[in-house]
Amino acid sequence: MVERFFAVEQSLSAEPALALLSGPPSCGKTSLLFQFAINCASETSSGEVIFICNKRRLESKPPFLSQGIDPTSDVFQRIQMKYVEDEDGIKKYFAAFHLHESFPIAVIIDDFADFFSERTCQNRYANARGRDLAMVRTLALCKDAIAHAKGACKLLLADTHQGDNPRLLFIYKRWIHSIFTIQGDGSGSFIVSGSANPSTRLVRRAAKYSVALQYLVFEEMIDK
Repeated sequence: MVERFFAVEQSLSAEPALALLSGPPSCGKTSLLFQFAINCASETSSGEVIFICNKRRLESKPPFLSQGIDPTSDVFQRIQMKYVEDEDGIKKYFAAFHLHESFPIAVIIDDFADFFSERTCQNRYANARGRDLAMVRTLALCKDAIAHAKGACKLLLADTHQGDNPRLLFIYKRWIHSIFTIQGDGSGSFIVSGSANPSTRLVRRAAKYSVALQYLVFEEMIDK
């Protein structure tokens, strides 16, 4: 599935209903998410992709398009931006998900964990681990909503990590079918690799890319 983050020929392999993309700061993660949205929206003439994010953060660091992508293409009309400030905005959207006459083909949430304020969650749940509890409950709601769509919609979350593994990995692993991590290669490029849950039996692949001259640049696919 790593090719879904780039403007390259897409494979016909099965995709997980829920996935996580996690990478260090300034690795072009939002650009990968946006290219994923473009690829999904390009597969249909009518289906929509919902891109949930914080407006201020997106405007301060807008995504870069892949080379060759026409910014005036009609496909962008099928990518609907939904701006939320905190976890409540995410929960309200998915709580009403079953009311949709037609489901979006994909929902993308950028910087998922950043919507959960440590102090607010601790006060709300009167628990030192309130943030963990809030994330678990929201993930459960998201998973139920996607399951209700019966395969018509995919959910892709994104998070930021500072070390070798996604933060809060112990929480994500319970709910997310497939986790993709981004690491720098030491030469200015990055490698995004898939580490699928064994139950999905997806082949583990990786892709090398860079962000240069305000473009997302795909370099090569790596089979592992």
